[in-house]
Amino acid sequence: MSKILNKFVAAFTIAEMLISLAVISILLAAVAVAFNASVINYRENNDIFKAVNGARQSLFRITTQLRTADSVNPDSLTNEVSLITAGGEDVTYCYSSADKKLYLVTNDNASDPDYMLCNNVAAMTFTKNIVTEGSQTKVKSVQISMTVTGGDTQRTVSAAAVVRRNLN
Repeated sequence: MSKILNKFVAAFTIAEMLISLAVISILLAAVAVAFNASVINYRENNDIFKAVNGARQSLFRITTQLRTADSVNPDSLTNEVSLITAGGEDVTYCYSSADKKLYLVTNDNASDPDYMLCNNVAAMTFTKNIVTEGSQTKVKSVQISMTVTGGDTQRTVSAAAVVRRNLN
């Protein structure tokens, strides 16, 4: 056994062993840096995916209720939309820039809590297309723009809904 070890040790000098150790160390450091970058990229992609997915689900809910709404309040602020749903509920979708969240507020019952629909919202606007027919002011459609943040990345998701009861 020692003859084999002596032949192995005799085949490499100390300088060659140090050089090979340095090359292996550099390769392992490069692999570690690449792996770390991959993990960071995965986390960032996962964060923005969750943020965009939450925004899309919220927009789907809002646009569905807007399309079938009995009426939409034309006087609501640009960061909210108030409506009477097809089921007769008085609700408001409200963006709070203070805590960067989108809330569903049920106006019929002030004692129940507001429902948080989406968080990590950097900006949100509800643009209402308002028309006056005779003495009545109606909201024909609503365009919604929502910017969400995931990690260091921001994405803007948009949607629009036509209030079907106000089409004629």
